[in-house]
Amino acid sequence: MGTAKIDVTAIMADAPSSVGALFRWRVGRTPSREAFRYPDANENWVSIDWAETRRRVDELAAGLLSVGLKNEERVVIVSNTRIEWILADYAINCAGGATTTIYPNTSAADFAQIVLDSGSVVLVAENAEQVAKLDSSREAGEQVRTVILFDGEGDGERVLSWSQLAERGRALLASDPDVVDRSIALIGADDLATLIYTSGTTGTPKGVELTHLCWVYQALVLDAMKVIRPDALQYLWLPLSHVFGKDLLTIQLGIGFSTAVDGRIDRIVAGLGAVHPDFMCGAPRIFEKVRAAVMLASPQKGIKGRIARWAFAVGRASRDYRLADKPLPAAMGVAYHLADRLVFSKLKDRMGGNIDFFVSGSAKLSSQVQSWFYSAGLVIIEGYGLTETGAVTCVNLPLPPRFGTVGPALAGTEVKIAADGEVLVKGPAVMRGYHNDPERTGEVLVDGWFHTGDIGKLDADGFLTITDRKKDLMKTSGGKYVAPSKVEGVIAATVPYVSQVVAVGDGRNYISALLTIDRDNLAKWAARHGMADKEYAEVTQTPEFRTTVERFMNVANGKLERWETVKKFAILPSELSVDDGGVTPNMKIRRKVVTDRYADIVASLYDAEPGEGE
Repeated sequence: MGTAKIDVTAIMADAPSSVGALFRWRVGRTPSREAFRYPDANENWVSIDWAETRRRVDELAAGLLSVGLKNEERVVIVSNTRIEWILADYAINCAGGATTTIYPNTSAADFAQIVLDSGSVVLVAENAEQVAKLDSSREAGEQVRTVILFDGEGDGERVLSWSQLAERGRALLASDPDVVDRSIALIGADDLATLIYTSGTTGTPKGVELTHLCWVYQALVLDAMKVIRPDALQYLWLPLSHVFGKDLLTIQLGIGFSTAVDGRIDRIVAGLGAVHPDFMCGAPRIFEKVRAAVMLASPQKGIKGRIARWAFAVGRASRDYRLADKPLPAAMGVAYHLADRLVFSKLKDRMGGNIDFFVSGSAKLSSQVQSWFYSAGLVIIEGYGLTETGAVTCVNLPLPPRFGTVGPALAGTEVKIAADGEVLVKGPAVMRGYHNDPERTGEVLVDGWFHTGDIGKLDADGFLTITDRKKDLMKTSGGKYVAPSKVEGVIAATVPYVSQVVAVGDGRNYISALLTIDRDNLAKWAARHGMADKEYAEVTQTPEFRTTVERFMNVANGKLERWETVKKFAILPSELSVDDGGVTPNMKIRRKVVTDRYADIVASLYDAEPGEGE
């Protein structure tokens, strides 16, 4: 269903007023349907229905009310993705509080800054390691009244274990059974539901205030769009500290699908094989890694290599027919069926064997990666949004996807392109403002329009294409503008050994790139070349490995315009990390930090600039 047919006014006229009310609405509609499944301590998957989910959430919400949580008071959650995170978030919103998220890999200094700026009074922590970050700041420690631990024992007073919080809730419900219902009834659509601090690639993180209306609106409109089946099973590993992960929790309330939860990234493949989900959301890097692993594992020679190349050639030839929803010619149909049985089915099995589609978000997906998966019969649809717009501003439909675009805006949301190409957004999901920062709020919210900082274009059907960040565009000394994200995306999609790419060249004659290498794929290369005993920094600088990368880089350059091609590259001595400040907690590269730190390496790439850039 397209967004044009959806009557948002009618939908919202009868909509629940808050996330808590939406939760109650979902439980009332499908109490016995599976809500979640999750691995227990023995790696067995445990299932709970919506009625059981409500019982647990109500106990936790009552527990929060018992420690004095008031409407819109902030509760920090700092934990990896797990079932307790989800139950805590629902409970906070049912108790009238506002969930504040912190990535578990956040430094102690940034942790304290978010706690203090948000004014959080309760901390929900995964373990003692996270509590230690709170204790490292006297001021933050004094501000937080109650600490709740997923793992570990509490003292029964200021520090409560997960079970102690539930016990307090049960006691309150026994004496006052309607306490949570009264709390939900007091919450308004414009009240604060979530406070998410942006990653801060260019400065201090900003607290984005998202209301209950934001989440309820998106959940009900996406339900009306029929993108996801109510009986579908999602595999959820995304960080719930990120707005994309958080959004999925409320979209689930609107649609009613089930979710298998396991935030351990190293268990994704095993988890997919265990639960056989119908869809999964992820960042582009996950799909790039899967593709790179398949490409490097596939034989390049012999009969198996020829079969694999033939299968993907058939897949490429079939794409236009399938994208246009046309039947394949008879001979092509037979060939595609055989290619699927011999090659594509193995990739599908690796993804659980039951995937309807994937959703990619949080960064731009390479159309090359998207097309490769589609050739094999696996659909990746791309969406677009920012923390400030509640994650989902636009989304493609899976049948068929329109490659290269992020789809049309949700019904009820407006998108327009400013004179300088910037994407502007207005709608119910746009943030209330930046917490404690009216000046920066006024800079980006003008007459209700949020200025995204992204450059894009709309086609005749209203499908949006994002080309780059406004501040990231580079201009060569030859006067050509280059979008670094395009160059980086092509390299990441073409060079299977690469894990991170930073394109450089602003004001220079040509474009260069700083690369880091995926350790797993590097280890396989090293083993094949008799270097298994050597370290990352040594292997990556060998002439043999550089020759391998150069071969792929030449292919990548063939996919770029002449003025975008990478003339030189350098392999950095280690991968960029949160600890060294090179990436944000949600793994976005801090471009200025990286180029400043490796200024000498960047300079060496231009010691003798070959020829004029176009």
